[in-house]
Amino acid sequence: MARVEVLLPQWGMGMSEGSIVKWLKQVGDQVTEDEPMAEVEAEKVEETLEAPATGTITEILVAEGESVEVRTVVAIIETA
Repeated sequence: MARVEVLLPQWGMGMSEGSIVKWLKQVGDQVTEDEPMAEVEAEKVEETLEAPATGTITEILVAEGESVEVRTVVAIIETA
């Protein structure tokens, strides 16, 4: 099994941080690559954070309502 880090992406040049508005998936849930995982607010715009790989979410590292810098690891996916 491989661990894949889910990073908060930088959607715009001026974006330096984002806030997790709502997790759409929870620990233990299966996700497929490009499936929506969370709603993120950045630069007053809501974006959808998509899974970078197919697998099982084993950790959520950033709580709803918490703001973090771009490229921060927000979750871990275990792949088969």
